[in-house]
Amino acid sequence: QVQLVESGGGLVQAGGSLRLFCAASGRTFGSYAIMGWFRQAPGKEREFVAAIARSGGSTYYADSVKGRFTISRDNAKNTVSLQMNSLKPEDTAVFYCAARAYRFSARPDDYDYWGQGTQVTVSS
Repeated sequence: QVQLVESGGGLVQAGGSLRLFCAASGRTFGSYAIMGWFRQAPGKEREFVAAIARSGGSTYYADSVKGRFTISRDNAKNTVSLQMNSLKPEDTAVFYCAARAYRFSARPDDYDYWGQGTQVTVSS
């Protein structure tokens, strides 16, 4: 198993930036092919935000964050991060880190492990 712990959330004004971190422990981090970030706003379903392959060579983004968010991964440090720029009020949500053993998927149900989430609030 792998344990995932997110950090870095907070309150920021629209147009600002935040960097989220996900620290993994347990099973070898690098054995997970895909690390992803999802978010869930109140009253809405959990949605895909970004994902990165084991090598870091392939990244995937939701259209709503493309050009604003950047995902990166450090297998030596067992971490994955999400740099979020030009934040908008509609980005307000709880952000979750997740791990998947196989090829990329944007479906939350396809991910094997989840962190507890970190709140991101963007004020207008």
